[in-house]
Amino acid sequence: MHMHPVRIAPSMLASDFSRLGAELARAEAAGADWHHVDVMDGHFVPNLTIGAPVLAALHRVARVPLDVHLMITEPLRYAPDFAKAGAHVLTFHIETCANEAAARAVVRGFRKLGIERVGVSLNPDTEVERVAPILDEVDLVLVMSVFPGFGGQKFMPQVLEKGQRLRAAGFAGLLEIDGGVNRDTIAACAGAGFDSFVMGSALYGAADMGLELAHCRARAVEARGTSSRHGSS
Repeated sequence: MHMHPVRIAPSMLASDFSRLGAELARAEAAGADWHHVDVMDGHFVPNLTIGAPVLAALHRVARVPLDVHLMITEPLRYAPDFAKAGAHVLTFHIETCANEAAARAVVRGFRKLGIERVGVSLNPDTEVERVAPILDEVDLVLVMSVFPGFGGQKFMPQVLEKGQRLRAAGFAGLLEIDGGVNRDTIAACAGAGFDSFVMGSALYGAADMGLELAHCRARAVEARGTSSRHGSS
């Protein structure tokens, strides 16, 4: 199976919201492949974050792709706004869909908007079987290794088997993990089949973001037994 390059996506949820443009530039200088942008509606998760107008402003200054994670109840309703705002990756939660048909409708709706990479996410207590029927239609699967809503939570190692099961099932797309990923957990994630890593406080809170990101990338590459092609979108 083709191995995708290691991608590190610093999570803006952990950045200083009073200076977002500067924080994006800092992450890019450190070697970020993507910016991970969490969108929360206060309904699907008990928190509110940024909306499409802020994403559009970020898109004007970002030099790497915007990896947009919709933690919202009605992803298809708001997808046009985020597509227009510049989302490169747009990921919705399988838990918002009543059945396979509803999930496929979301994926196809995203495609019609011209989204370059369409992703589906699942919470720690959601079984892989929920996303299995639509793996043929998505480019990325995002496995949550904490319950979504707030940053700084402890990594849940039991979700790693989901990566292994998705790869064993033949999923050849991007496999992303989000929640508590840091220098101590990234190798296990990479070894379980993940290639894209959302990292929040581990990077934005580091004394030297560039050194920390490089160290984490090296650990992931070593764990996969392959070299990364940094800079690929």
